[in-house]
Amino acid sequence: MRTSANELNALRVAAPAAGGSVPPLDVARLRADFPILAREVNGRPLVYLDNAATSQKPRCVIDAQAHYYVQLNANVHRGVHRLSQEATDAFEAARDTVQRFVNAARREEIVFVRGTTEAINLVANSFGGRLRPGDEILITAMEHHSNIVSWQLACERSGAVLKVAPVNDDGELLVVEFERLLGDRTRIVALAHVSNALGTINPVRELIDLAHARGVPVLLDGAQAVPHVAVDVQALDCDFYAFSAHKLYGPTGIGVLYGKAALLDAMPPWQGGGDMIRQVSFAGTTYNELPYKFEAGTPDIAGAIALGAAIRYVEETGIDAIAAHEHALLEHATRQACSMPGLRLVGTARSKAAILSFVFDDIHAHDVGTILDHEGVAVRTGHHCAMPLMERFGVPATVRASFAMYNTHDEVDALFAALRRVREVFDG
Repeated sequence: MRTSANELNALRVAAPAAGGSVPPLDVARLRADFPILAREVNGRPLVYLDNAATSQKPRCVIDAQAHYYVQLNANVHRGVHRLSQEATDAFEAARDTVQRFVNAARREEIVFVRGTTEAINLVANSFGGRLRPGDEILITAMEHHSNIVSWQLACERSGAVLKVAPVNDDGELLVVEFERLLGDRTRIVALAHVSNALGTINPVRELIDLAHARGVPVLLDGAQAVPHVAVDVQALDCDFYAFSAHKLYGPTGIGVLYGKAALLDAMPPWQGGGDMIRQVSFAGTTYNELPYKFEAGTPDIAGAIALGAAIRYVEETGIDAIAAHEHALLEHATRQACSMPGLRLVGTARSKAAILSFVFDDIHAHDVGTILDHEGVAVRTGHHCAMPLMERFGVPATVRASFAMYNTHDEVDALFAALRRVREVFDG
């Protein structure tokens, strides 16, 4: 086995996050809740390890979405008839579930959006409207494109400047550099809670404290965090928190922006339409109260209700037990990765969520992914919408295996059996 510093770090992160007091997951029972896990791919049992792209859905989420269309289908906040009232009650109950899940102080601080990308764009457009030439926005080198391009567009509109805090060779944020880049002109910090490409868990509470000490608000991209770690927005004291339902065992097309009420109140709406108004005339318009000011048009009602079901499923399973199980999978996978000839890990931070990103220097990641698919193993290959980070590590793409609550040690073994098949193919 190789013993480089990076590989030792990779093993070190694999310790279960929640300690030994957390009861183990009954994974066999959990898997029975996910119908798609019973299917085959290329004549082999599906091994689904692309959870960072989107997770599979338990039956209760599928049923919740179907129930809306079978029993409730009506628009919300508008009708006086029974169906509309029931749909509104279910939609707003989902908002209450989200509020409890992230421990927001007020339900009005929960805005339903299409996903993390739209949440970040909302802030970049609305809060970003106050940016002036020479103002600075601070992000990090490990951001997803949605947390880069949204702010680049804000810079183009305002004349503001984008600053980027670097990462080290393990994929950890250089906190000293982050602090150095906070300046008198910094107007907002926007960064990932967990890196989608590397799995690095950023020390967000420390970073928020550094920003707040200078009066700078902080937006966290929580898309890769909420399925894996407990999130308490009041304890973090973040100003905005964005995440998507579909990575949290919920449906696609729905997500959440949490924002402190005082900030959201001071921000103008960014989209006009129905339900976001209080009074409209051709002379002018007044806007609705929070959160409806930011929810123009008919929302994804079924999606919000199904998101509520997904959150309740995660809560009933236990986020600490999920985290411990996923870390055990990461440890098992990392040990095998470190013993595989020619495989190089990309991202060996001391604190990681359940993502294993790697390359073979002599085999393109897409070729690896194609052969794995033939073996029934689904992983993601490519730049993971993080092209600047790939450039930082000098690779065009990586293979990314990402784990969820329903994955097993046997599936990790199947991944590495398939990777040995990759080596056989290319070594002749």
